[in-house]
Amino acid sequence: MKILFATGGTAGHINPALAVASYIRETNTDAEILFIGTKDHMEARLVPDAGFDFKTIEISGFRRSLSPKAIVHNIKTVLRLMKSTGESKKIICEFNPDVVVGFGGYVSGPVLQTAVKMGIPSCIHEQNAFPGITNKTLAKEVDRVMLTVEDAKNHLEAKNEPVVTGLPVRGELLNADRDMARAQLGIPDDKYLVLSFGGSLGARPLNEAMFDILLKSADTGKYCHIHSVGTNGTDFLKKFEEKGFVDGKKGTVEVRQYIDNMDICMAAADLVIGRAGASSLSEIEAMGKASILIPSPYVAENHQYHNAMALVNRNAGCVIEEKDLTSEVLNDKINGLLSDNKKLKEIENNAKAMAITDSRERIASIILSLIK
Repeated sequence: MKILFATGGTAGHINPALAVASYIRETNTDAEILFIGTKDHMEARLVPDAGFDFKTIEISGFRRSLSPKAIVHNIKTVLRLMKSTGESKKIICEFNPDVVVGFGGYVSGPVLQTAVKMGIPSCIHEQNAFPGITNKTLAKEVDRVMLTVEDAKNHLEAKNEPVVTGLPVRGELLNADRDMARAQLGIPDDKYLVLSFGGSLGARPLNEAMFDILLKSADTGKYCHIHSVGTNGTDFLKKFEEKGFVDGKKGTVEVRQYIDNMDICMAAADLVIGRAGASSLSEIEAMGKASILIPSPYVAENHQYHNAMALVNRNAGCVIEEKDLTSEVLNDKINGLLSDNKKLKEIENNAKAMAITDSRERIASIILSLIK
C-alpha cells in the first residue's frame, strides 16, 4: 500500500502526521509512505529526521492586508498556487498513492485538491476547534474529515459526516507517572506544583505577567513553580538573575529558558498555564491537568480562543484572554484554583474525560479503510 501525507508549516500540523505515519509503518510492513511539504519550513527537517521520504512544492498563504508589500506577496502566492498544482500532480503520478492524507498547512490545499480531481481516495485531519481556511475548503471535497474536537463540526461543511478522532499525544506523556515525576523534580508532598510556559519561543505577555508573581512566590514558598521564558526570553532570565535567582532558581521557583523534560514536568504539575495550541491541549487532557489558558490572539481565525473555549464550556479549564492579562488577574486565578482543591479536582476530571488516547489508531484505521 502507498500513502501520501501532505502537511507543513508548524509542528502542530507536522508532529501528529508523523505520529500516525509512524504507527502505520510499525503495524503495516508493506506500507510505502511519502510526505509532501515545503523546503523552507520545519517539515523539511522533521520529516526526513523521522525516516520518511520527502518531496517539496512551492506554496504560501495569503496576507490579509492591502499594504503594497502584502499585495506583492499575494500576487506571488497566486502564481505559486498555479505552479504547485502542477508540481502536486507530477509527484502524485510518480508515487501513485492508494490514499492521500492532509494534516493542515497551506501545502495540503493543492495536493488534496489534485488528488480529488484524480479520483484518489482522500481525507484530512483538523487539529483546531475552529478549522482553518484550507481545511474548510477541502472538507467539502475529500472522502473523510477527521476532527480533534466535536466543536469543529459547527464551523465547516463536509461532504460526509466528520469523525472525532482526537489528536495523537506522545507516548512518554501518556506513560508518565505523577509520583515518580514529583520525586525526580524534588517536589515536596505538601506543595502544589504550577507549570507555566508560552511555547518553545516563549510569550512575552505571559513572561511579563509572571514576573511579579514568580518573585513573590519565591519569597513566600506557598507552592512550587516551574516557568519557561522561551528561547526569545533571554532578557527575562537576566531580570530574574538581578532579583537574586541563581541558575534560574530561588526558593520554590525555577525559571528556565526551555523545558526539555515536558513529560516529567507536566506529569508532576497540579496546574498548567500556557497558550491554547491544539497539541498542548490534547496533552493537558490526556494527563488530566487543570489549566489556565491564555490563547494567542495572533493566530489565524483566532483558533486558539476556540480551542480554549472547548475546555471552558465543559468546565475542563479556565481562560484569560491576552487583552485582559495582568499579574493581578493571573495571580488571583492561580490562588483561586489552588485554594479550592475540590474545584481543582473537578477540572482535572473533566479534562481527562475529554481525552482520546487512542487517536493514532483511530486516524490510521480511517486512512486504511479508504484504500480500495
